[in-house]
Amino acid sequence: MIWWCCSGICRALALLALLFPLQERSCWGLNPSSGDLEKSPHSDPDPWDVPHRNRRSWVWNQFFVLEEYTGNEPLYVGKLHSDVDKGDGKVKYVLSGEGATSIFTIDENTGDIHATKRLDREAQAYYTLQAQAVDRLTNLPVEPRSEFVVKVQDINDNEPKFPDGPYLAGVPEMSPLGTMVVQVVATDADDPTYGNSARVVYSIEHGHPYFSVEPKTGVIRTALPNMDRETRDQYVLVIQAKDMVGQMGGLSGTTSVTVTLTDVNDNPPRFAHKNYQYTVLESLLVQSVVARIKAVDADIGSNAEMDYRIMDGDGPGMFNITTDEDTQDGVIMLLKPLDFETKSSFSLRIEATNRNIDSNFLNLGPFSDTTSVKVTVEDVNEPPVFSTPLSKMVVSEDAKVGTSIGRVSAHDPDNSNSPIRYSIDRNTDLERFFNVDALSGVISTAKPLDREANSVHNLTIFAIENDPTQIGKGITLITVQDINDNAPVFAIDYETLLCENAIPGQVIQTISAVDKDEPLSGHRFYFALAGPAAGNLNFTLRDNKDNTASILTKRGGFRRREQPVYRLPVLIVDSGSPALSSTNTLSVRVCDCDSDGVALSCGAVAYTATGLSTGALLAILGCIITLLVMVLLIVTMRRRRKEPLILEEERDIRENIVRYDDEGGGEEDTEAFDMVTLRNLNVIRDPNVRRDVTPDTPTFFHYPSASRPSYKSLPDNVVFREFIWERLKDADVDPSAPPYDSLQTYAFEGSGSVAESLSSLESLSTDSDQNYDYLSNWGPRFKKLADLYGNKTERKTL
Repeated sequence: MIWWCCSGICRALALLALLFPLQERSCWGLNPSSGDLEKSPHSDPDPWDVPHRNRRSWVWNQFFVLEEYTGNEPLYVGKLHSDVDKGDGKVKYVLSGEGATSIFTIDENTGDIHATKRLDREAQAYYTLQAQAVDRLTNLPVEPRSEFVVKVQDINDNEPKFPDGPYLAGVPEMSPLGTMVVQVVATDADDPTYGNSARVVYSIEHGHPYFSVEPKTGVIRTALPNMDRETRDQYVLVIQAKDMVGQMGGLSGTTSVTVTLTDVNDNPPRFAHKNYQYTVLESLLVQSVVARIKAVDADIGSNAEMDYRIMDGDGPGMFNITTDEDTQDGVIMLLKPLDFETKSSFSLRIEATNRNIDSNFLNLGPFSDTTSVKVTVEDVNEPPVFSTPLSKMVVSEDAKVGTSIGRVSAHDPDNSNSPIRYSIDRNTDLERFFNVDALSGVISTAKPLDREANSVHNLTIFAIENDPTQIGKGITLITVQDINDNAPVFAIDYETLLCENAIPGQVIQTISAVDKDEPLSGHRFYFALAGPAAGNLNFTLRDNKDNTASILTKRGGFRRREQPVYRLPVLIVDSGSPALSSTNTLSVRVCDCDSDGVALSCGAVAYTATGLSTGALLAILGCIITLLVMVLLIVTMRRRRKEPLILEEERDIRENIVRYDDEGGGEEDTEAFDMVTLRNLNVIRDPNVRRDVTPDTPTFFHYPSASRPSYKSLPDNVVFREFIWERLKDADVDPSAPPYDSLQTYAFEGSGSVAESLSSLESLSTDSDQNYDYLSNWGPRFKKLADLYGNKTERKTL
């Protein structure tokens, strides 16, 4: 067996071998995969062995090599020795596996193993090799192949590193002592299971006395209480990680940690001044900004957000204050118009309060502040102001030119109280229907008015004082009252149709009227037939008392040939004072209608045929006959044209379908089809044997051909299969059959009938002496067959 010796350990193993009864075991005696003790194949089983839990044993098949060896000579790893090796040079040691020959070499005579290259544990921690002792002459193994591991022993050649560095962290300002900021983590590539090469401790090199770091965990904490962001908001720390538990000779690495103090609401808003003064013009528009004030807050973000409010003042409802969310300014806005003559100054008291108050800092005092704001109104020269911005006036449609409609009034709001002159904005009165007195403001008509053309006039009135740039504007709405000056007329142009088959008293049209006037009480129209039409014998009018009227027939039997159109004058009177009327003509056209009263043709009847002479009719008839003869000649010539017998060369004749409408002659046609195929099953035809096919067809029943039973004697479940096999055999030995597979079709009804086959198909090829006299005994249903086949003598007589 192979012994594994690693430098001075080999002698210790020899001593242990003397102390323990391991003569029959290997030196290391372990299964490389499990680490349990492995018995030699030559050892006898121990009768006293009982199942028990084995203690962890030493792993002897493992060598250690120090990494990063820098010597000039190959590094000695260990030695292999076999019990078979007697020192006579007959045994040769062979090494294979990871790094064999390239990294590790073995002396084939002595079994000494050396490493020829520097090894890096961080690149590969161990190598698995196989050793074998073979006969030097025959190269046959004298020992089974054994596996061992060369483990690279770690040295402290890697400094700690911070994979996540540099770090950014934040901690709220005013935090208590020992508040956790962030945890830094350093890693060391050395072996953590061997020595202290990978055991790291942390220390702070820069950042005292504000922060501290826990040596083992790397947790950074605040070292001073109540650090103020407003004083200093950022700190840069340098953290060191050192291996070998911080001892001398250890390697170290550093990283930076940037700590930002985050803001908390620990500062109240403060106004820079306790009194603000602003001056605004009297002409300032409503919703305009009067002033902007600002309370300063040392905090940032949401902690600096604040709300403003007007606590009190001598102008209630005149102003409002809101917060500008971008700048946190207090914006004072005007809610009502200013009037210097009424009030020339306003005093306001305004409070600013933090919107988000932190209850942890309420002990620092109220988070609000107040200030006073004085708004002074400056007088400006204002334009005249109308006493009524919108004046409404009414005038009759028939008012004479120069009629006074109403009066507008304006005054100067300034203390000077300058005189006012009035004028009309002619852009609102392009046709100059009205005038205004420049001094009194009286508005009068300048032209006749027509309510139907324009019922409402919207005028803009200018009021001008001594300063021509100061112009006041007022609106005057003038409504024109209606008078009855328009007569009623038909609402639409009616198209009245009258059927020739109309009956007396039939309503042929319902009419209505419109009037451009609009009386206060609404329209009321009266209808009647005017003048001579009132007593006509054809039509009458009925007033429906709802501003409509109906036209009715007085008689029937209207004829288009007699009179195609009737015109009725209709008188329409309104209810105005005085009443106005008009006569409107309604045209009634006589039409030819169907039974449902739908007009087919209307108006006068054309009698053009009656005016043609005999010569004209003959000429027309002659032309028609000539055209018919020409058409017949053309048709005849086309029919006589024959198709060419030979197809044109360019015509493609491939893949044409040729159809044959050929119908067979049925059972009576014995020449086109061989009916013998459908012969009786029991008639066996001797086939002609093919020379190229051996007639060897299997069958379900093996019997000699001479004693072949009839199909009638076979079982029902076999008769069909026997029939197919027989037909298949016939096809195989048929010399005229094609030499490839083909589809064979047979009509077979079976042989279960007691009367056997009654078909006459068989008589075509054979003369049957079958006696069919028993058919007459089967009853009236078989009488017809009995007459045909019953008596052979009678059949011949027939």
